[in-house]
Amino acid sequence: MTDFSKKTNNTSKSASLETTAVAELIEIEKLGLTRSLKEVGGPQEPLVQIGNKKVLLFCSNNYLGLANHPEVTKAAIDATMRYGASSVSSRLISGHMTPHAELEDLLAKWKGVEAALVFSTGFQANIGIITSLLTRDDTVISDELNHASIIDGCRLSRANVEIFRHGDMNHLEDVLNSSARRPGRRLVVTESIFSMDGDRAPLRDLVSLAKRHGAWTMVDEAHAVGIFGNNGAGLVRDLGLTDSVDIQIGTLGKALGSFGAYVAGSSSLIKLLTNRARSFIFTTGLPPSCAAAAAKAINICMREPERAATLLQRARKIGEDLREAGLNIPHIDSQILPILIGDSRETVKAAENLLRRNIYVAAIRPPTVPTDTARLRLSLMASHEKSHIEKLLTELPSCMEEARLDSK
Repeated sequence: MTDFSKKTNNTSKSASLETTAVAELIEIEKLGLTRSLKEVGGPQEPLVQIGNKKVLLFCSNNYLGLANHPEVTKAAIDATMRYGASSVSSRLISGHMTPHAELEDLLAKWKGVEAALVFSTGFQANIGIITSLLTRDDTVISDELNHASIIDGCRLSRANVEIFRHGDMNHLEDVLNSSARRPGRRLVVTESIFSMDGDRAPLRDLVSLAKRHGAWTMVDEAHAVGIFGNNGAGLVRDLGLTDSVDIQIGTLGKALGSFGAYVAGSSSLIKLLTNRARSFIFTTGLPPSCAAAAAKAINICMREPERAATLLQRARKIGEDLREAGLNIPHIDSQILPILIGDSRETVKAAENLLRRNIYVAAIRPPTVPTDTARLRLSLMASHEKSHIEKLLTELPSCMEEARLDSK
């Protein structure tokens, strides 16, 4: 992957920050990897305002449409009126508030574990967990497509880092065998649903291998929680692996429509993280409104499982239809459908073509994904209507074909 942290060759060590920034931006532009922000007016609904026009939104993680659900927003408003806009302090000082405690109790019951701990962001959760559990004498074994927060947690832990090929259990076993010669503890880390590919990890085989080799397991359910399982508790519980997975992580800011993240596991694990995770200890606690909104969203997931079931059925049908239209969709395993293109400029062009036709789909390029695997990441929401889907299916193939011809 491209590493933008390294100085460009044409920038001297004594150059000003402005000169360095401009030079590196030029390099990014040459690679077709320039990013910019698009301001979205209004809530994350299927139809949003971008600039001076309304566009269909097909790149939000508001999978169940709960970010703007009236019960969820009311819970946030009520909590704000009662507890204020912020927890204003670290949870270990005065920032541990009633909505946090209630959410953590609910999360533990939902996930079927002894305890849970809420972090202020998913990035902080992954960094805090891995750095709290491992030292330079230990080994962390990570899927090559794991999220950047997991990668950074591995690096910051100073543990030996071993990477296994994506979803390749034969390679994982080789790594487990070779790493057994080292002293110290071992941790196998994977996502359950991968954020950029939308595919599922072979969790049963992975957990079985890890246990057989005496390694711990950590599963990030960021894109599975709320979607999989009879009550939305995630793929780990859906597969009956709750008692076998040592550490479960999930986000409150995707399908649950709020903000923040959690870790779920044994009481001892949660107590240890409370005392050791720097990204928990040294930051302001989650706003009480976010905790209350997440709790309400979990209750809706348990009450209305048809939201997720319908979403997954719809994703399967859309993926199959787009494949029939000639699009390269390698995985139809979740609400995330990657449309592989490869070339970054062609991918950007396809996204621009769609936006001109009032459809917003994000162009995903390196370093978010490996080199030569740029893609459109199509993410579906339960709140998309039939007419929205029909427009997408009509416009997407022609927009991609135009981009392909323009790039020649």
